[in-house]
Amino acid sequence: MRLIYFSPVPWESFAQRPHKFVEWFHKRTGESVLWVDPYPTRLPRLTDLKRLRKTSLTVTNNNFSSWLQLVRPRALPFEPIPILRWVNFLLWQPVFHAIDAFISGGFPLIVVGKPSALALQILKKYPQCKSLYDAMDDFPAFHSGLSRASMAKYEELIARRSNYIWTSSSKLKSDWAQLHSNVKLVHNGLDLTALPTLKLREYSSDKKVFGYVGTIASWFDWDWIVTLAHTRPNDEIRLIGPVFESSMSKLPSNVRLLPPCNHEAALNAMMDFDVGLIPFKQNELTSSVDPIKYYEYRVLDLPVISTNFGEMRFRIGFPGVFISHSVADIAQIAETALNFDRDIEVVHDFSFQNSWESRFDATKLIL
Repeated sequence: MRLIYFSPVPWESFAQRPHKFVEWFHKRTGESVLWVDPYPTRLPRLTDLKRLRKTSLTVTNNNFSSWLQLVRPRALPFEPIPILRWVNFLLWQPVFHAIDAFISGGFPLIVVGKPSALALQILKKYPQCKSLYDAMDDFPAFHSGLSRASMAKYEELIARRSNYIWTSSSKLKSDWAQLHSNVKLVHNGLDLTALPTLKLREYSSDKKVFGYVGTIASWFDWDWIVTLAHTRPNDEIRLIGPVFESSMSKLPSNVRLLPPCNHEAALNAMMDFDVGLIPFKQNELTSSVDPIKYYEYRVLDLPVISTNFGEMRFRIGFPGVFISHSVADIAQIAETALNFDRDIEVVHDFSFQNSWESRFDATKLIL
């Protein structure tokens, strides 16, 4: 059984759940994969014309791997507009030909990692193929207006046509279980091959580092960070990653902003933290999130302080996890986290229980 994968992220982006899934699939089956890069499924932006000029139709001979065929659809951002949607179907003819040729070798498994008109069209055209919708985010929540309505429509149609649904969070599982009878919770996981070697650390009463690595955008709780910084004036709050939404108030002097870095550098940077932070707001967007940084912090033997959002709500009482319910409890939570007794044996067990391979093997998808 081969695989067609409609990805929410480009193949050339840093390795995420989609990349780990297709690598696992090939490792377990030895079969080839046709990967379909995402395209704009929202209304137009000025940057889309530049993207269209740069995007190739298909890449059948690539340098990534002998078992992977990469397809990059051309598309104009007309998907939410029914009267203009047909333009993309014309642009997709080479994509349809590539998929037809791939399927001619035998009916593959079709996995949709991002809802789209293209993915729905292929599911309709090949109902005899087994299919899976991997709901790893609340996709409509990332949009508004017509784009949101369009995404919600395609997501539901794809979910109804899929044989299986996976969700990355408990809320998504609860939501989709109302529509589909075969829904499974498959949390995010760890790439054990990417982890640095744990180094011995010397702990003292000197300045501590409360650190965060990741994107800083609308979901980031700046008020929580500012309160932590004021509560721990002699410690450093180290934030590493791209900033798309800055703090509305002046940051305390012990908050240090550092630029984004690649995944390897990010993991190494985490090893200099005393506590890992996940300070997200509690809203519709974060209610369905299972943050990968939780797994990375813990496998590096870091205690984790998180706000009470998404999947983190269900980890109250987990070893090394400390949930903040409001800014009022930050001082106590921070002190408790710093005094957490680390246990390398617990970390060792955690790493294998939460690896991507363990996650996907447990689904028994390809038995």
